[in-house]
Amino acid sequence: MTDDAIPRFSGLTLDDVQRYAAKYIWWKSPPEAARYPLRVIAQVLDIGTFEDCFGLLERVGEEPLREVLRHAQAGWFRPRSWYFWHHKLGMAELGKVPDLPGRRFL
Repeated sequence: MTDDAIPRFSGLTLDDVQRYAAKYIWWKSPPEAARYPLRVIAQVLDIGTFEDCFGLLERVGEEPLREVLRHAQAGWFRPRSWYFWHHKLGMAELGKVPDLPGRRFL
């Protein structure tokens, strides 16, 4: 996904994204990771602390987090957080959560 395809998150600054990246994206530098805010936010939703996850929800609202789930790529979420956030954000009924994104092989 290119930068121009990434939805904008009002209430979240570049410094915020870099702070989350420094904490949760250990394989890239914060400025490099911040070029992909969807990935950074997905990582917070997947492994973040309660405070970080719900602080993020409070700052940006539900719809931007729904966008992260809609654009998630394979490996971004573990089943537990995938199911939790789909239910928390009203995107699925109990037992009707979409499958995790998967890799496709030719």
